[in-house]
Amino acid sequence: METEKRMELAKVIVGEVRPVLRGSESKTLLDYGSGAGLISLELSDLVDSILLVDSSKQVLEVATDKIIEKGITNSKVLYSDFTQDTPELKADIVLLSLVLLHIPDTKIILQKLFSILNDKGKLIIIDFDKNDKVNHPKIHNGFLHNELKNILSEVGFKSTKIKTFYYGKQIFANQDASMFISNSIK
Repeated sequence: METEKRMELAKVIVGEVRPVLRGSESKTLLDYGSGAGLISLELSDLVDSILLVDSSKQVLEVATDKIIEKGITNSKVLYSDFTQDTPELKADIVLLSLVLLHIPDTKIILQKLFSILNDKGKLIIIDFDKNDKVNHPKIHNGFLHNELKNILSEVGFKSTKIKTFYYGKQIFANQDASMFISNSIK
């Protein structure tokens, strides 16, 4: 599951997200589709609390072990799939790292995450830029910045900044690809 390539990618993503979280010591972070916490557990020193949400009990067990092992006191896990049922939660920051491409209906999940965010909350999305070489029945082949921006503003986000920050070999369905970070304010 946590291959060397994944670990490398996680380091790059953590390096990109850390500066965005500066000054968030009093904030709550919800990592949607957290997996085993490769990204968010590396950010636990920057926020007040982290809730790792995933629809796989197995990866959440791995995440729980990591939390205990590392002695992280401000992180919890929640088994949930917001595409089925959204629990009553609130967060200041929602992180979606390489998750959006796995969710068939982009707009519906963004609406649900919007509703969870507190006023002036932040949605951070990391995903792949659109890539025509990727063709897979279960995933989107990345996203165009202006299309994603339009969906985010339809959902109700006031402002969105998107930039490509990384290009890597064979990182997306065995294709060379680039990743973007999107930062939206509710």
